[in-house]
Amino acid sequence: MEREVVLSVKDLKTYFFLPHGVLKAVDGISFDVHKGELVGLVGESGCGKSITARSILNIVRSPGRPTGEVWFYRDGEATNLLDLKPDGAEIRRTRGDLVTMVFQEPMNAFSMVHTIGHQIMEGLLLHRKISKEEARAQTIKLLENVGMSNPGQRIDEYPFQLSGGMRQRAMIAMAIATNPHLLICDEPTTALDVSVQAQILSLLKDLQAQYGMAIIFITHDLAVIAQIAERVIVMYLGKIVEEAPVREIFHAPLHPYTLKLMAAVPDVQLGEGDRRRLQTIEGFVPEPIDLPQQCVFFDRCGDAWERCRARIPDIVEVSPGHFVRCFKYGDHGDGGRVE
Repeated sequence: MEREVVLSVKDLKTYFFLPHGVLKAVDGISFDVHKGELVGLVGESGCGKSITARSILNIVRSPGRPTGEVWFYRDGEATNLLDLKPDGAEIRRTRGDLVTMVFQEPMNAFSMVHTIGHQIMEGLLLHRKISKEEARAQTIKLLENVGMSNPGQRIDEYPFQLSGGMRQRAMIAMAIATNPHLLICDEPTTALDVSVQAQILSLLKDLQAQYGMAIIFITHDLAVIAQIAERVIVMYLGKIVEEAPVREIFHAPLHPYTLKLMAAVPDVQLGEGDRRRLQTIEGFVPEPIDLPQQCVFFDRCGDAWERCRARIPDIVEVSPGHFVRCFKYGDHGDGGRVE
């Protein structure tokens, strides 16, 4: 039985109109997220992952402008979040209530002049008709649920009084306070050490099971994706280049970019005598301004054909649920290899 769709992104484009050209940060992506599903969004820095998250929430700052459709489904009703005024009352009721976000660096997301309890309670009082006493009690319970030690004490502490791991737990508590339908996590473990990172990942999985919410997890770390995701979307230069269930991505990656990302992941199971030099992806992600109409990975591929230089390949479904944007697959016709 197919799960209910919570979010449907259709031909999303987020362009920044700059004096020296149009920067295409997100360039025509489409995907769905289902109830209770954890989708991993991966790629190098500069590939458009975080702007995708901000576009979904309609919080892209000028001169950026998201277009397309971002359909959010609730109780049989659908709302295109991009049709709403970015600072209007309707989308503010959605953000922070039904769709919430955990940011990469909570030190920047939290106010330093208010306690974490005050900031979590603020969302509860805004979106729920409860008293301050009830909001405080719920906040203490939330801090307990996310594994915060001494929640009755922590509620009155300021973000700068907490460790990085504690701040991230407080940020997660704030994000799940209203029991959202969709949680977006933008690299929430990047600044944490490995042991704390593992705790946060385990916490997110437990909370997902407890609350039944869908999660979009943004990261550049494939090892993290292997632990928690059900489905993986690989982005490069503002486009989706591959999408598949997590097992298929790791056992049968198809796009040259995905293959190179996999080769760059260390294998901790190898013995001392089997250690191999980690591969790197030559070159860098170019600034997406005035790019030629060719495969976005053309200059770094190493396995390109003449047709790759001629136009951008379509994304095709090569097996059920496995999509790839590459001329090697689907009915793209033939062409000679670039020497």
